[in-house]
Order: sequence, then C-alpha cells, then structure tokens
Amino acid sequence: MVRLVIFALLVLALGYGFSWLADRPGDLSLIWEGQLYQTRLIVAASALIALIAAVMVLWWLLRTLWMSPYSVTRYFRARKRDRGYQALSTGLIAAGAGNALMARKMAARSRGLIRADQEPLIALLEAQAALIEGRHDEARAKFEAMTNDPETRELGLRGLYLEAKRLGANEAARQYAEKAADNAPYLPWAAQATLEYRSQAGRWDDAMRLLEQQKAGRVIERAEADRLRAVLLTARATEKLENDPAGARDDATHALKLAADFEPAAIIAAKALFREDKLRKAASILEQAWKSAPHPDIGRTYVRARSGDSAADRLKRAERLEGMRPNNVESLLLVAQTALDTQDFAKARAKAEAAARIEPREAAFLLLADIEEAETGDQGRIRHWLAQALKAPRDPAWVADGFVSDKWLPLSPVTGRLDAFVWKAPFDHVDKAVDESTTISIDSALKTLPPVREARSESLASDHRIIELERAATIAEAARPSPKPPAPSKQAAEAATSPEPRPFFGGLPDDPGVRNPAAEPEPKTRLRLF
Repeated sequence: MVRLVIFALLVLALGYGFSWLADRPGDLSLIWEGQLYQTRLIVAASALIALIAAVMVLWWLLRTLWMSPYSVTRYFRARKRDRGYQALSTGLIAAGAGNALMARKMAARSRGLIRADQEPLIALLEAQAALIEGRHDEARAKFEAMTNDPETRELGLRGLYLEAKRLGANEAARQYAEKAADNAPYLPWAAQATLEYRSQAGRWDDAMRLLEQQKAGRVIERAEADRLRAVLLTARATEKLENDPAGARDDATHALKLAADFEPAAIIAAKALFREDKLRKAASILEQAWKSAPHPDIGRTYVRARSGDSAADRLKRAERLEGMRPNNVESLLLVAQTALDTQDFAKARAKAEAAARIEPREAAFLLLADIEEAETGDQGRIRHWLAQALKAPRDPAWVADGFVSDKWLPLSPVTGRLDAFVWKAPFDHVDKAVDESTTISIDSALKTLPPVREARSESLASDHRIIELERAATIAEAARPSPKPPAPSKQAAEAATSPEPRPFFGGLPDDPGVRNPAAEPEPKTRLRLF
C-alpha cells in the first residue's frame, strides 16, 4: 500500500513538472566545440529523462548477467528446500496418524534435502517415528540430543518427561519437569507437574514460589492462582497445627482471605484459635463459614469447641447454627444428633424427619435408626430405618478421582493432582426415569413403620429382675463358709509316707479311700422367675 502511494505521488510530480515546463515555453542553446545546438526546453527535459531510464535498464541487464550463476544456484537450492519441507510436513502428518513406515521414510528424505542443523523438526520427526515403532531407547537418545540445543531444549525435556512417566520413573520425571520449569516457568505442563511434585514432597514454600512465578508470567488466571495458593496455605497450616498453632492460624486466615468459601481453611483456623483459647474469634470464623455454606465438619467443630461442655450446651450451640441457616439439611441433622446426645428423643426425631423430608438421604435414615435404638430398642423399627438408608442416596463426601475420603486432603492419592477433592456425592447420579416403587420419601417410610411392641417394657423389667436375683445368689454363694475336709484314710496316710508320694487329687477312680474334689460337681444356687 505504501509503495502504491509513493508511485502515485511520483507520477503526479512528473506530470506537474511537464505541465509547468509546457506553460513556460523557451529554447535551450548549447555550444560544444564550436557548434551551436538549440532545442526547445520541453524536448531537452524529455531527452534527459529518457537517457536516465536507458542507463537504469542497461545497469539492470549487466547486473543480471553478472549475478546469473548465483541466481541459478539459489533457485535450485530453494526448490530443494521446498521439497524437503514438503517431505517434513508429510512425515509429521504421518507420525500423528501413526504411520511409522511413512514417517521414517519422510524423515530420511527430509534429512537428505534439508540440513539437520538448520531444521530441528527433523530430529522431532525421527523421535516420533522411533516412538511409534517401539524403539524407545533411540527416541530417548534423540530427546537428549535436543536438550543440548537451546532452540529445542524445552521440546527434548518434554519428551524425556513423558518417557519417564511411561516407565514409572517418577523421580526422573520430577527432575525433568523441574529443570524445564526453572528454565521456562511459563510452560504449563512443566509448572503444573513441578507444583504437584513439590506439594507431594511437602515443599509448600517452593510450591508457592513457583505458583507466584506462574501468576506473574500469566500462565494461569489470577482467580485460579489464588485458589491454589489457598490450598497450599491450608495444607501447610494442617502440618503446623500440632506444634505451631500461631503459624497454622496465620496460614489458615490468609487462605480464607484468598478463598472465603474454603471450608477446610476455616476449620483449621478455628482449631488453631481454640488451642490459643480464642473461642470467640474461632466461633466467629465458623459462623461466617456456616452462613456461606453449611458443612457437617464445620458444625461438629463448632458444637464441640469446648471439651468440657455438656450435651445440653452442645445442643444450644447447634440450635444457634440452625437459626443462622434454617430449613437446611445440615442444620437439622446437627440439631438432631445433639438432641439425641441429650436424650431428647422427640426433638431429635422431629429434626431428623424434617431433614429427610427436605433431602431423603442416607444420614437422615441412619440417624432415625439410632434414635429408634436409643428410645425404644425395637429391632423391627431399627431394621426398617436401616433398610430405608440402604435405598437412599449416599451422603456427600470428599471425592477425588473416584477416591472417597472422610477428610479433606490437598492432593489426590490416585493421580497426585492438586486441589482435586470436591465435596459431593461419591457417585454422580445419571438423570433417568426412576420407578415410583423405588422412590424414597419420609412419608412413605413413616406409613410403613411397624408399631412398637407393647410387651417391650415388661420384658425389659423381667430381664432386669432375673439379672438382679442371679447377682444376689452369686454373692450369697461366695459368702457361705466352705465345709471342713474329712480326716484322711489309712491308705492316704500310707501313701503320704511312701517313697513315691501320689498327688492328693490324683487317686484312682476305684480307690474308695481317696477323695477327689475336682471330680465332684460344684454346688450352684440359681433363682429363676417364672
């Protein structure tokens, strides 16, 4: 575009010049060697321009003839290079498609047409062909050669990292990933792998330093970086909780600032404050977390904040949480459990049934079974609630890569992925039509609940009476004086003075003079109530 504008301006300038000369007619006289040459000014200007154009054309012809050998060589070299790049492109496509024979053939042709030091992709094509054919040693040699070239160092390290992962050499894979991350922290695969390896080794400070480099290099988004940093801070706070409560509190509160809805950080911060006897501040943190998202771990930590509290005190704290989030399943289940601890069966049953009515799941029916066992002890009703729990959906838990954990962990034990655990049901439910006969509801469960057996209380009282009578008989038997042993017989006296004495309880069965108390039945007194 710029060249076109310049050409147009040049043409306009020449036209303007000729028009200016045409408006000012005149003659041009030249005396050379006594001869007078005279012509018009416009003709002289045109002749001068034509002479300049002829000189330029002549110069171009002479230059072309002089540079023709080099031009011919460059033409054939460019043609050869184009053929080489075409073969390289075909080889890479064949390697991606898994055609090892074509990839190896095109790699050899590319090396013959293009210098390998000028095009590093030839080494990549050869390594890929070797991997497809199963020649892993040759492929690793190619990748190691790539690491010596600054242009292909990152490519070689990635190939070696993948090979180490394939062989299960985790230590070698870690070294390759850390080397790549140190040289180029902007590589997502290297930074992510190094971050996970450092987290697995408990090097939380190094992991957070690498995370800051990724954040500065804009490898990951700011929100994701803050979330991962909160996870790392919570993991470090968990390790510090026993020996350094103050450090654990600082890390956990910092994690809460980065991710306000992160329940594990709130729990660790509260536990650290409990150890420092800062109950009010810890309770405030748990209450804020509960308002954001009720979680059973938060509720248990809150109601058991003080070890010396009675069951009634824990019930009051649970009801306080329920007031913050009314008509919530976790709130109702928490109050029901604490009410069961206080033997308030009516409240516990009402709250558990309300939770099951909102969300019929396993925990609600199991709690109803516990209430039934503690209140009535009717095995039929207990089995009824247990059967409902078996059919109900499972409760949420910490799940990562199919692994279910009873507590939060910073890393997945299956894949080592950071921040993999999610609070959800262990198995995702597929949307499908469900038969009405298999639908779980608290109303249908209450309709089919068997009645309490009437003779239950009388039977329990009778059993207790029998136990008390047997205990009294045992005490009386122990207090009765033992009878005096009879005088020894003549045979027993002779046996006592014989050189081979016999044991007192070792008499033969047919010896009427030897008494064997071990063979006699022990007198018992048992009272039964009919």
